[in-house]
Amino acid sequence: MADELESVRLGAAARTVRGGLAETLAYTEFPPEHWHRIRTNNGIERINREIRRRTRAVGTFPDGNSALMLVSARLKCMAEHEWGKRRYLDMSKPEEMDELKGKAEG
Repeated sequence: MADELESVRLGAAARTVRGGLAETLAYTEFPPEHWHRIRTNNGIERINREIRRRTRAVGTFPDGNSALMLVSARLKCMAEHEWGKRRYLDMSKPEEMDELKGKAEG
């Protein structure tokens, strides 16, 4: 892909692609079962939508602390009720991978 960018005189874009390749593919270090959840930001976007919805319902805040208190309370509520009962990732898989790497090295 970087070669194609250079062929159409986009050298800066090609350097960016080459320089960010390791970061872009960092999720592949995790088990394949986790890839979809790691490479997307759907969870963060969902939280942002919920906070945006709540702050729009209030309208204006007297100061920044009021907004911070509302956001903090909503995040706490989400953690305790909605998301607190679900597992986002099965963390036994990375532990298994670490054990296999340790056995392979030692």
